Amino acid sequence: MPNLKAQRKQPTIPLERDGAAPHIDHKAVGGHLRQARKSRELTLMQLSERSGIAVSTISKAERGDIALTYDKFAALAHALGVDFDTIFGRTPSRSSGPFEPTLTRSGKQLIYDTPNYEYGMIANDLVGKRMVPMRAHIRARALNDFPDYIRHSGEEFVFLLQGKLELHFESGSVFKLEQGDSLYFDSAQGHVYISTGATEAEVLVCCVDTDDHRPPQSL
Repeated sequence: MPNLKAQRKQPTIPLERDGAAPHIDHKAVGGHLRQARKSRELTLMQLSERSGIAVSTISKAERGDIALTYDKFAALAHALGVDFDTIFGRTPSRSSGPFEPTLTRSGKQLIYDTPNYEYGMIANDLVGKRMVPMRAHIRARALNDFPDYIRHSGEEFVFLLQGKLELHFESGSVFKLEQGDSLYFDSAQGHVYISTGATEAEVLVCCVDTDDHRPPQSL
């Protein structure tokens, strides 16, 4: 998960030739995940037991056959004692002082695709950051689009940029957001985002892990 120190570093994934936003390669992510697991001498079963993620899911993710949702990334990162940067193939480094401002141009966010969400990773070239900011499109249209509610440690803020959005919580609470509305909540509460307008909802999301759950700096 995000570390307290941050260091600016050039992205390791090049822009697509047409100038569009680059997409994260699921197979490359899977390779980094497998490398992190093996470097800790963990079997798939052991990592499954530590993270609560099914062996089959971890195996498919390591092969690049599936995209992981944020909650599964968080669970695996916690279990491995690494942050997202390591799984994305970037090596966090300690900063001796304040880091430089990081600009992300509109439409140039690094894209990570999943069936229900398209995550646009903001400030992707800043490794080890405390926050995980994203500009995302919500593809899900119904609660049954999800096999389960999403849960991960920390706190979460969402601001609706465009469209209409519902946030459903496992407690039964439902929050309906119109453009310009926002919601701040405990990410450990099971939750899902659902688009309810004519087009996919576009949101600004920021996740912050809690100090109690944040793993140590990567080796």
